[in-house]
Amino acid sequence: MTEPTNTDRIAVLLAAYDEQLRGGSEAADVPTSTDGPVIRVEYPSRGFVSYRSLEGLDGTELDALIARQRDYFAAKGQPVEWKTRGHDLPADLPERLTAAGFVPEERETVVIAESAEIVERLAGRDAVPGVTIRRTGDKADFERIAAMESAVWGKDWSWLTDDLVRRQANGLTDVFVAEADGEVVSAAWAVYKQGTDFTGLWGGSTLLEWRGKGIYKALVAVRAARAVELGYRYLQVDASDDSSPILQRLGFLPVTTTTPYVHTPVG
Repeated sequence: MTEPTNTDRIAVLLAAYDEQLRGGSEAADVPTSTDGPVIRVEYPSRGFVSYRSLEGLDGTELDALIARQRDYFAAKGQPVEWKTRGHDLPADLPERLTAAGFVPEERETVVIAESAEIVERLAGRDAVPGVTIRRTGDKADFERIAAMESAVWGKDWSWLTDDLVRRQANGLTDVFVAEADGEVVSAAWAVYKQGTDFTGLWGGSTLLEWRGKGIYKALVAVRAARAVELGYRYLQVDASDDSSPILQRLGFLPVTTTTPYVHTPVG
């Protein structure tokens, strides 16, 4: 039997991504409401627009749908993110979002891999000399992770503490911390998408002086092993331009792109 090409594999992975990770599964643990094909995900401080397909919508009907989501959250004084994918139709959706006052943020590449393949590829690379990687559910560790993220990005990430507490409480997230001499030097978490075959890999930021030592790969390895242990077939990442090449060298395949469009109400 002929081995499937990467093109064949990407088609299969993209179909699974669209079927399993879009729509309701993006809103499994927060309040939602619906408007036609879209699901409005109502986080405490912001909104998120999710959908599986906008097929059949165009022109004034699509413009009206976009405006309703913008105005719904603006009435609550909240920003809202409309997450586009590069393969979605209609092709002019980004232009219509911009015309409605949404602003594009950084484009990311959606990469996916088989969990078991990553475990095999990274065998023996789940440890870094001088660094301890462990799974944690301790709020004090979450506070230290938030402080590390604040140092990496040069802005206040204190909100991450409560976000990790919330995620941990739902039983669908594992948080891993990397330490050297008692200092948090990196952290990452695995988000298990209940009712799907997917684990989302989040985080992975590392203090500048600890980059290039294999910590990022080690965190991928431990999360892949955990996903296999829990029976999740696929790993998925919305990868930045920094992370995407690393992940693709590890065996992840790029299936599409994603760009958030955000509307922030005045005041």
